[in-house]
Amino acid sequence: MSDPPVTPYDVVELRVHGVSGADASAVLGRPFVQQVAGDRNGGFHRPRPGYPDSRGAGGVTMEAYRWSDLPSGTAVRTLSLVFLLPFMLCNVAIWMRPRSRGSGAGVKALCRMLALTLTALYVLSIVGVALDLVAWRCMSSPRCLAGRDWLSWLGGRPTGLRLAVLALVPAAAIGLVWRLGARPGRNFDAFRGPAVVSGAHQLSAVGQWDAAPLVGRLRSIHVAAAFATLDLSLLVARSARDASVVVLALTAATGVVLLACLVLVCAHPVIDGTAPAGVDQATGALQAAACALTALVLVVVAADPAPWPSGGGLPGYGLMVAGLFAVQTVLLAALGLVALRGPDGQRGGTPLRGLGGPVIAAVATGLAVAFSAELVYRVADMLDRDAPTAQRLATSPPLAYKWAIFGFMLAVLATLAVAAVATVLTRPGRLRAAASTVARDFPDAPPEADGRLRQVEKAVARARFTEWLEPLTVVYACLAALGLAASSLGMLRLNPGDAAERYAGVPAALVDFGIGVGSYLIAAVVLALVVGGIFAYRTAEFRRYVGVLWDLGTFWPRAAHPFAPPCYAERAVPELTRRICYLTGRGDTVLLAGHSHGSVLLAATVLQLPPGVGERVALLTYGSPLRRLYTRLFPAYVDADVLREVGERVGWRWLNLWRDTDSIGSWIFSPHRPGEPPAVAGAAGAVDRRLRDPWDVVAPPSDSVPPPILGHWPGESDVRFAAAVEELADRLRRQAPPPA
Repeated sequence: MSDPPVTPYDVVELRVHGVSGADASAVLGRPFVQQVAGDRNGGFHRPRPGYPDSRGAGGVTMEAYRWSDLPSGTAVRTLSLVFLLPFMLCNVAIWMRPRSRGSGAGVKALCRMLALTLTALYVLSIVGVALDLVAWRCMSSPRCLAGRDWLSWLGGRPTGLRLAVLALVPAAAIGLVWRLGARPGRNFDAFRGPAVVSGAHQLSAVGQWDAAPLVGRLRSIHVAAAFATLDLSLLVARSARDASVVVLALTAATGVVLLACLVLVCAHPVIDGTAPAGVDQATGALQAAACALTALVLVVVAADPAPWPSGGGLPGYGLMVAGLFAVQTVLLAALGLVALRGPDGQRGGTPLRGLGGPVIAAVATGLAVAFSAELVYRVADMLDRDAPTAQRLATSPPLAYKWAIFGFMLAVLATLAVAAVATVLTRPGRLRAAASTVARDFPDAPPEADGRLRQVEKAVARARFTEWLEPLTVVYACLAALGLAASSLGMLRLNPGDAAERYAGVPAALVDFGIGVGSYLIAAVVLALVVGGIFAYRTAEFRRYVGVLWDLGTFWPRAAHPFAPPCYAERAVPELTRRICYLTGRGDTVLLAGHSHGSVLLAATVLQLPPGVGERVALLTYGSPLRRLYTRLFPAYVDADVLREVGERVGWRWLNLWRDTDSIGSWIFSPHRPGEPPAVAGAAGAVDRRLRDPWDVVAPPSDSVPPPILGHWPGESDVRFAAAVEELADRLRRQAPPPA
């Protein structure tokens, strides 16, 4: 592929789409396009030469960068990444730390320890199914084995052999996430640029963070911790009766591996650096030692002739699960305290006051606990179906999982109730503000446009509800953390129903019914994620709604959990940087036009441009979440200073188009209306351009319906977008220095 011939010193309008995932022809608004660089996952496209109307507004050469397949890819890969959602959210939490410098190290250490517990929880959930429910409980019961030929072949074998054989299931599950965490990064290796930060702000390093060996080191640590968790569950069960010296020695060795993993994730100056080559060797040796230790543990468990305990569940398993929940509760509380000690000092900052990290970490942990509890609970329900009460109790999951399901149900129901109340209470105020906006936009609307005016008011009011999503997320996170703390009551052997009836007077049957409802609620959430993953890949309209959170989560490098979905910015930003340097190097000037999340990619790209390249670049953003989402959620990486540096890099040849009906994008520096003075002085005040949406409320003479309400839709066909392109292209032609 090669670029078609162009006029010397051309202006190239390089469009970068948002979360809609539109194809190149839709982004360019031209039916016939050809790819001039890149591949099928991400590439640059231009209108085919020879067809009419191949140039854009102001005579610019049109080009589009399509990156929508980088964070999703094939449907199978999308579904596999959907189940890694808790890992992704935990990874996002580490980037949401407050601005104060003192809190960075503490937040990083706590987030990485929490990520390590999520890996342990993932392993324990598989252990609960394969070892506790199947190998220990079901295979000890002739009634459970009846009619299940796929289990009965192992039912008459010794207990140790059953556990060792079925321990291969969690080992395979570890290998699966190991593979998912390692494979995607190889697709981006060729696009990684030199690890050189060209700006004073950390956003300028996007696309270079994953080039460091950090992810590989974290992956080795998590794999070692995962196998050590499997080993510990087997050794604790073996130690419950007649523990031999070999078993005690293996238990001590397993504890040393887990302690080493914990120390390494906390020693961020060591594993984050690129200089010490010995760190890679140490983490690799730790991983190899953990794998070898697991093989030795399986042999010992299978061959040890000592008798095993009988009855109940896998010895020590319920205590391990409840203890892990208690550790996660303590880590979340500590993360909140660290964030509170270093509040965000930015003026007009987020209402979370730097608590975004603890909140998202609590959401991630709550989801992981809910998914794990549902897996164990659902398998237990399948195994003990149609069994008498005594048999169902024998194959019942640990109490900590029942508490987790009950807590999840209460948290979701309470959050929905608060959301309903907030919607009702804020609706009048949002409608009043929307009515004022619409009245100023359409002062001379005819009476027959009243219905259309009401629709516009509702659209503006809905867009204003975005600001209320933050406190609702805080409410859910707090409730999820309380539910997680309640789950640790499993260590006290308290049944949720009995405890509620004894201490609160709530009938135990009602609580048990609530646990059943909570289980189906978690199953519905999992099903919704699966459907969302399928339709987000296949349907552009659906992806517009679910893609915002997904693209935001996969934008950030994997600095906390190595099994999270890969960071697509590690390819997109260097690829955009390389393309811009190529175009400016051959004499062109470049007008970057980014919609929605594409504007974030372009902001990071501008900060990575080599010196002198920005003098031949202009920037047009529309529907941009830079201020509304990123400065609120990631105050340590995106703030007013970062945005001003972006403007300075391009010589303030920057226009930002925004609408009141947009629920994601907004103004960046000043919310002033056309004809009003900007809220900030200097060149920053001229960046924002408010667009009236819709541009009219009555049907034009050439149409039978009024113009549509665009909201967050791109709107490149809007004449006001074309006018902004023409203005920036003219400024480039007048201000850009001649090519070298």
